[in-house]
Formats: sequence, C-alpha cells, structure tokens
Amino acid sequence: MENTENTKPLNFIEEIVEEDLRTGKNDNRIHTRFPPEPNGYLHIGHAKAICLSFGIAQKYKGKCNLRFDDTNPVTEDVEYVDSIREDIQWLGFNWEGEAHYASDYFEQLFAWAVMLIRKGKAYVDETSAEDISAERGVPTQPGKESMYRNRSVEENLDIFMQMKNGEFPDGTKVLRAKIDMTSPNMHMRDPVLYRIKHAHHHRTGDKWCIYPMYDWAHGQSDYIEGITHSLCTLEFEVHRPLYDWCLDQIADGSYRPRQIEFARLNLNYTVMSKRRLLQLVNEGYVSGWDDPRMPTICGLRRRGYTPESLRNFAEAVGIAKRENVIELTLLEHCLREHLNKIARRVMVVSNPVKVLIENYPDGKVEIMQAENNPEDENAGMRDLPFSREIYIERDDFMEDPPKKFFRLSPGNEVRLKNGYIIQCTGADKDPATGEIKQIRCTYDPTTRSGLEGANRKVKATIHWVSAHHAIDVEVRLYDRLFATPDPDVVEEGKDWKSNLNPASLTIIVAKAEPSLATAKPEEKYQFQRTGYFCVDKDSTASKLILNRTVTLKDDWAKIAGRG
Repeated sequence: MENTENTKPLNFIEEIVEEDLRTGKNDNRIHTRFPPEPNGYLHIGHAKAICLSFGIAQKYKGKCNLRFDDTNPVTEDVEYVDSIREDIQWLGFNWEGEAHYASDYFEQLFAWAVMLIRKGKAYVDETSAEDISAERGVPTQPGKESMYRNRSVEENLDIFMQMKNGEFPDGTKVLRAKIDMTSPNMHMRDPVLYRIKHAHHHRTGDKWCIYPMYDWAHGQSDYIEGITHSLCTLEFEVHRPLYDWCLDQIADGSYRPRQIEFARLNLNYTVMSKRRLLQLVNEGYVSGWDDPRMPTICGLRRRGYTPESLRNFAEAVGIAKRENVIELTLLEHCLREHLNKIARRVMVVSNPVKVLIENYPDGKVEIMQAENNPEDENAGMRDLPFSREIYIERDDFMEDPPKKFFRLSPGNEVRLKNGYIIQCTGADKDPATGEIKQIRCTYDPTTRSGLEGANRKVKATIHWVSAHHAIDVEVRLYDRLFATPDPDVVEEGKDWKSNLNPASLTIIVAKAEPSLATAKPEEKYQFQRTGYFCVDKDSTASKLILNRTVTLKDDWAKIAGRG
C-alpha cells in the first residue's frame, strides 16, 4: 500500500495501521501505548520503541498512552518513574492525558481472575516454582498436569481470597490459568497469573500482597485503555497466543487490541540488558545511570546527544521483523549530522605548548572575529583575543618533520585560524628531557582577515588560544564502554565485563578560548579540528567540565560511501 502523505515506503506496522483504517476497524481509532517497567532507566533501545509508538500515533492523528507496568514492587521505584517521564518528554513526545499504571487496574484484574476461577479456567497451585517448571517439560513433549489442577471452584476461590488477604508466605501459592499442558508453546502450559509478594508498592502501599504477572496485566490493561495497536519487541511474539487467550476471556467482540511485534534494537559495542546495566552501576564500573558511557537516554543526554539525533537514528534504523545488529557508527553519524548544524565552534587546545611570536608587540592585544557556526547563517560572530604568546597543540609542531608534514616546523609557515600566518624560527627545549618548552615564531602582519595578504596560501591551518586570555577546562574524553563489538564473546573463564574498555575515559586539563567562561550545562560545542563536546552538569563557576560527545571522524559516512 502506498503512503499518500510521504513518498517513503511504509514499514510493515504502518501497512497494518493503514489497512485497519481502510476497513474501519475499531471505529477508525489509532491508539498506541508505551509500557515501561519502572525498574531501571530507559536506554537507546527504548528510544526506538518510544519513537515508534508515539510516532505512529502522531502520524495517524491518534493517541499514545504512557503506562507503567508496575506489577513487581520488589524492583520498582519512583526514581525510575520520574526518569522515564523526563526521558520521553526530552525526546520530544507527550502522552495522552495523565500517565497510566497497571496498578490502576489491580481491582479489575483481580475481579477478572475471580471470574476465570468461577468459569473453571484458573486454579490455585501450591507446587514449588521448580516443580512447576519441571512439569511444563519441553516443547516437543507434553507437560504434566499439576496435582492441584482439578481442585473445585469453591476451594480455588477460598484459597485465592486467603492469598489476597495475606494469609500465606511468598512463593507458597500461585494462581495459574487452565489452558493446555500439551501445547508446543510453553507460555500456554497453564501460565502463572498471580504470585504472592509481601512488598510495599510505590503507589498502592501495602494494600496488595498478590500481584499480577505481566502476561495477565498486559492485554487486559490494553483493553481497559482502548489500545488498538500494542507494539512489542520480538521476544513477546511467543506470548501473543496467551495475550489473545486472556483477551478472549473478557472482550465482548465490539473492540479488541492487537499485539504486533517488531525487532528490538541491537547495537554493537553495547549491552542493553537492564540487569547488566544495573550491575555496571552497582559494582562501580560507571559513575551512575547517567554516566556518559552508558547507553541510557539520560547518559546519552549528558554526553551531548540531542533528541533530534536519536529520533533521526530511529528513523534511519527503521522497523524490521527480524533481529539484526546496528552499527554504533550509524548512531554517531546521526549525531554528527545534527551537531554540525547547531554546535558553536570554539578553539580548545588539549595538549598545549606555548608559542612566542617574537616580532609581535609586547602587551598588544587584538580582537579577531570568528564565525560561531558556518552552517547557521544566524549564529553570528564572536571575539577572539590575540596576543604575543599563544598556545597550540603539541602535535602541530615537529622539530624534524617527515616530508608531508605541513604543520609548524622550523622554517615552515602555517595560518592561525581566524588570525595571521606565522613562521617558525626555532624552539626551546628542556636540556634534561629534550621536551619542547616553547616554540619561537614571527608573524606576517599583512595576513590578517581584511588585509592585503589575507588570501596568501599556506598548506595548513591550525587552531590556537591566547596564552594570557585562555581558561583552564576539564575535558573528559569518553570512548566506547566496551572494547569489542560483541561484549558477549569472551575468553573461557571470563564474563562479559572482561570486554570493558579500560580507556573508555581519559581526563585532561585543556586551554580554552575565553568565550567558554560563560558556557552552561548541556550546551554543545565543536572543538575545532577535534570533535563535539557538551558542558557537563557538574560544572561550576570555578570549574568548567566538558564531555567529548563524538569525534569528527565519521566512519559511517565512509562505510556508506559518502566519505
């Protein structure tokens, strides 16, 4: 089917939605939902799911709910709820009305569970979790029915009410659906619907001590909210028959949600498991959920990613039916594409060496003009002070250079960006170590912008800062958290953490142009010739901290044939 509003081909979910609209299904309503469990912070994989669910609703003028799947009080926390709200809104989306919670429906879910018992479709099982798993068997052979499967309705109701009233300890009893112990789908072999958990819930307090399983709460919550298209990742495909069975028990035929699965986001050099991310935090491998090396949305934000770049990445990845692994370089490419348009250019010298311009008047200061962003005609200009002593990168000078080294060397000329052409006349070294302590140069006063020699050509342009006006800044050079593309591939006897990159963070003190003195947290900059950086939230009036977001080198552009 063609999309009349966009020439881009439809993905398979859009095809389903447009067919449902064409046939008038569910009164032509489009209503999606994003159902995170508040047991951790959202990551880049969730960002893709958010863009899909909210994006479908936006495109087809529908609605999208935010519903917290808060059915496990042991692992959930208000901290995670707040972070999820913030991340979704930061990405540029807003949910329909107030946020929803599975706990909003605990009374109704319990009532429906009682209804199942009355119909003989659910029973209380006192078998241990280990024995229940063993009795289910394997997909190629029938499972074994529980000895409690044929209890009377009255006995099941009585025990279930005692469970609700807190009369039994955790793990001693569960409520199971009575479906088919011979099904090749293991999820249909009398799945657990309720378990006992004497735990304080962040919303309902101590009112409940039995909690519904995800498979019981999922479809029923969709039904209560009027969801039409329940979008899930592929691991829930095998759950769909149970999703439909649960709906069969309550739906009256006038309306019915549909579960649709898509491939989750798998990114190389990255782990997406909440359990593993929590382990990295708890064991101190990173500084927290928002560590800029983490694939969490808050970590990416702190590193300097923009919501536009993540939305563009989700669009570029697309929606597929099969699992695949996406190159991290594509995510970085999407980021560079956006930062190139918005990031203000500045000059920062990471490994400084002093340059003395011998023929420049001592005490004189000139103000050079520099573009803030050549990609943005409204970005304006900024002032750069220039003086007799400047800093340049140590790598931009070689005393005995190879043939094709065009930067500064004895007798060679370079242009200082937005400034003069200088020529090296020599260098002063530490007699003990041989390290270059100062480079001596002369400048051509006719080569500043607007003067007659401004267009004189030299083979290299380098960045610099005035030594007298430079400010010290802490620069955190972040790299990939893992050193290998697949962190799960490990040597025998080691685990996935052995693949952590020991060089994922290097901290240096750099010399920066004075305009950065007024930089604010989350502001984005391009360090000339170096990369993109973001002001860290921990910066203070006396200490400016900048995180490297990404280097300038675009490996994805080369892979895609654009480099």
